[in-house]
Amino acid sequence: MREMKDSGVEWIGKIPVDWKLSKIGSVYDERNEKVSDKDFVPLSVTKQGIVPQLETAAKTDNGDNRKLIRKGDFVINSRSDRRGSCGISEYEGSCSLINTVLKPQTNMCNRYYGFVFKSDGFADEYYRWGHGIVDDLWSTKWIDMKSIYIPAPDITEQERIADYLDAKCSKIDEIIEKQQAIIEKLKAYKLSIITEAVTKGLNPDVKMKNSGYEYIGDIPNYWNVCRLRNYGSAQNGISKGGEYFGTGFPFVSYGDVYRNYALPNRVDGLINTTEEERKKYSVEEGDIFFTRTSETIEEVGFSAVCNKTIPNATYAGFVIRVRPFIDMLTLGFAKYYFRSKHLRVYFAKEMNLVTRASLGQDLLKSMPLLVPPKDEQCKITEYLDKKCNL
Repeated sequence: MREMKDSGVEWIGKIPVDWKLSKIGSVYDERNEKVSDKDFVPLSVTKQGIVPQLETAAKTDNGDNRKLIRKGDFVINSRSDRRGSCGISEYEGSCSLINTVLKPQTNMCNRYYGFVFKSDGFADEYYRWGHGIVDDLWSTKWIDMKSIYIPAPDITEQERIADYLDAKCSKIDEIIEKQQAIIEKLKAYKLSIITEAVTKGLNPDVKMKNSGYEYIGDIPNYWNVCRLRNYGSAQNGISKGGEYFGTGFPFVSYGDVYRNYALPNRVDGLINTTEEERKKYSVEEGDIFFTRTSETIEEVGFSAVCNKTIPNATYAGFVIRVRPFIDMLTLGFAKYYFRSKHLRVYFAKEMNLVTRASLGQDLLKSMPLLVPPKDEQCKITEYLDKKCNL
């Protein structure tokens, strides 16, 4: 068995006795050259690596203010909401200023360090060095990143490790790709079932009428149609410095909303807040929360309902709360309705993408709202609960 030693760095733990530690700044230099996307093709920094710019990526109006990427550079998104978005670029191009571009120095294996940076332990450490206004979206800049310690075996072992992981990960990626294709088909099927039920109802023989929206089409002729502004009032979440997070009272994060149809009854986040803040940004049964900002339109406008009041909780500044002032929707129906496909079409059609995709209150409040009778809402919810296993 190989002899190990304590690295002295918490996130790394034990390492082989012949390994050393290096600071990132001793193996990489920052590339901070500003270029135009007219001269260097725009690239996106994703969890799958560096790719040609996605169609759904938020576009900046200032295409002349981007960072140069050379082939072989390592690029990482500095914002914590894009955890794991990094990789070695196979392209020459340009990227958003929110990314950190690193030029590998000599006598090191870039592929090895690419795997180090992809590890969960490094992601935790990287964002621990960050700064910002909220826990969800704070950023880690190069001035801090360059001081983070990383394990540094000799160059020969770095290359052996990289070769081993390339081979292993290639096989795993093939399996993941096949499984992901199945998962995406199931997600699409689930979304189609939800959308059909919340826009057409469950009775195929019912008389229909024009909804007034092309992307919704016909709806049952006795359903009402209004706007979200007729249902509830909107409130953006709390914005505080990073030093307020980690202790205190419950905090509903961007991820809690994005990942769930209904908020968990207990959340992991903590924030120090005043009594006035906890009253203004409270999280109560019946509330509906929407993600309001991201780098792609695909992650904006996702909703989660609150089934049970979370005492003393507040919610993230990059989330909008809608609090009903009229008893129009059952919470079960709302859980599905606000996640349906026709609302994704609404956001894509109406939203203006700038540096980050951003959902304003006016756009949210103008969202079309279909309102079946309460008893029918309950039947639709029961049907979808069984179909979707939620």
